Amino acid sequence: MLKFDVLIVGAGLNGLVAALALGGTRCRRPLKVGVVDRVHPRQFAANSHDSRASALTAATQTMLQVLGVWEKLSPLAQNMTNIIVTDSNTTEQKPSLLSFSINDKTQAPAALIENAHIFKALLAEIEQSPSIEILAPHHITAFQFGPGLANITLQNGQILKANLIVGADGRGSPTRIAAGIDFDGWDYAQSAITLTVGHELPHNGRAEEHFGPTGVFAILPLLGQRSSLVWTEPHKTAQQICALPDDQFLNLLCEKFGTHLGELSLLSPRHAYPLSMYLAKTFAGTRVALLGDAAHVVHPLAGLGLNLGFKDAAALVECVMTAVDLGQDIGGSDVLNSYIQWRRFDTVATAGLLDGLNRLFANDDQALRLMRQAGLRIVDSLAPLKDVFIREAAGKVGALPRLMRGLAA
Repeated sequence: MLKFDVLIVGAGLNGLVAALALGGTRCRRPLKVGVVDRVHPRQFAANSHDSRASALTAATQTMLQVLGVWEKLSPLAQNMTNIIVTDSNTTEQKPSLLSFSINDKTQAPAALIENAHIFKALLAEIEQSPSIEILAPHHITAFQFGPGLANITLQNGQILKANLIVGADGRGSPTRIAAGIDFDGWDYAQSAITLTVGHELPHNGRAEEHFGPTGVFAILPLLGQRSSLVWTEPHKTAQQICALPDDQFLNLLCEKFGTHLGELSLLSPRHAYPLSMYLAKTFAGTRVALLGDAAHVVHPLAGLGLNLGFKDAAALVECVMTAVDLGQDIGGSDVLNSYIQWRRFDTVATAGLLDGLNRLFANDDQALRLMRQAGLRIVDSLAPLKDVFIREAAGKVGALPRLMRGLAA
């Protein structure tokens, strides 16, 4: 039997950042943390595992800086210095209806970086901490959330005990299911095709979001003359597009992408991910807390999903560390109720906003499209309103946890 302060189920990005925030070398009082997964996170750090990139908000960057990770990532990240939004039902060059430019004196609201790089940096820092143990590859056969300490039974018969179990094990979370927490929502009739492309001309830090009747087509700038794409289509169409030979896929992509960045080349495998929106009925239960996709799955059109998960982790860590300072049980109901109250409303509001935007824009009704375009032009003409959007994109709206304000938890 092994005893930990906290057991984290799931060695994805959310699980790793929570482990580092609870037990890393930069912590004021490192806790003993175990991270359990069926796959070792070294496999997640392989470039071929995940073709996606993430837009890390300024608040998330601050958190990673406190944890000692951002210094490894910043040379690999591309600042987003300009954002344009269009609304069109054609593949022709689209006029910008809304644009945001970031001047040299203002911190960019987000920086784009491949997920594989984030995995590598988090894992490298975790491996420096004697307080964190990666328990992988291991299958979990049973959970018990009390009475007394919580415990996990592994397939080899080993029992792991902890004051608190954190479910960071994705949308199908076995932790959430074992805790009896319902997960409600719906699937969209869309999949997102993701890949990295090279292009002949520089992007100059410009991110593009083109809305059409099948969903968003986003061009997100990466370091160098490269971009990460999120191409939304109905499920069947997305699967058919992904299955095309490279030359046919590239021809179709060029038609969708346009010619403004010159000749394109394929730099990564392409993957299609089904899109959905789901929310857990509660984010915690008896000696268990949920974060990331185990607690909420949102539409990726604004690139906020990973940042929401990191904000979950920062808030949970602050609640836990406050309990440590006060000599309280870190898995007690007071601690977990504080976490629920902190994160539930913020997440529900964000999920609802993204769902509403997706339904508003993924619609080819002519009258609705004219109203959308008029609304975008109004926002584009009002500087104070655009400043609000920039703060939202930077992740600096709402009650920020200490880690996202540059302070140790």
